Amino acid sequence: MKYEVEKKKAPGRDEVEVLGATFEEGKPEGEDVGKWRQKLGSREERLKYLKNGERYWYSEDWYGSEKRKKPA
Repeated sequence: MKYEVEKKKAPGRDEVEVLGATFEEGKPEGEDVGKWRQKLGSREERLKYLKNGERYWYSEDWYGSEKRKKPA
């Protein structure tokens, strides 16, 4: 994949090279689009996937700027 490099003026400097878009345009195609359950083999892998995804909403451990003084 060829990357686009743009030259832009930076504050306090002359021109710098900035990396442009690095994604390929388009939409996913095929029968398996959105079928995450079939991609995970066992029940334990599925539960791990769901627990990790919902950790943000239902977990007691918060990190960094997400930490609250009073629990919601």
